[in-house]
Amino acid sequence: MARIVHIHPDSPQQRLLVQAAEFIREGAVVALPTDSCYALGCHLGDKTAMDRIRQIRQMDERHHLTLMVRDLSEIAQYARVDNAQYRLLKASTPGSYTFILEGTKELPRRVLHPKRKTIGLRVPDHPVALALLEELNEPLLTTTLQLPGDESPLTEGWEIQDRLDDHLELILDAGHCGTEPTTIIDLTGAAPELVRAGRGSLAPFGLD
Repeated sequence: MARIVHIHPDSPQQRLLVQAAEFIREGAVVALPTDSCYALGCHLGDKTAMDRIRQIRQMDERHHLTLMVRDLSEIAQYARVDNAQYRLLKASTPGSYTFILEGTKELPRRVLHPKRKTIGLRVPDHPVALALLEELNEPLLTTTLQLPGDESPLTEGWEIQDRLDDHLELILDAGHCGTEPTTIIDLTGAAPELVRAGRGSLAPFGLD
């Protein structure tokens, strides 16, 4: 049964962040607000929790998961980034973007695309997500909270609890945070490639 916690969207309570970080370290799958929509998240090193997220979303291993990080310095630790890629990242983070990048050896192989060895990375622009990452002191493995067959992500805490009560341990309810997922940009090629148009503007990448 999921525990639902009402957390302030702009000034998240520290005690709730500490509790959420403990849940995650102990293997929880959590729902958390972001600058685009709610996401599912778990500890990067927890294979069981990762498998549960894939089962909830009914995704196979070829569907990229996203590593949510605090800032660009963490992106560089987990992905290979050249100068041109870094300039694009600096111009568009934090924000509602997910970038497909080549993963480094810091990442477990199971979280990478099996053939391309890539992963999604993002720096969210939401006080709760950033504060949770700060408290956790490491990235979160995440994916959009959009269930199979639904046309848009879930965006209300009560609705998430109603649909996923038996599948989550914790819901950080910060109220409505949108139903438009991130814009996904693949930066592994010679030029940025649009994978999914979402909340983030395409202008910084010359794709609009």
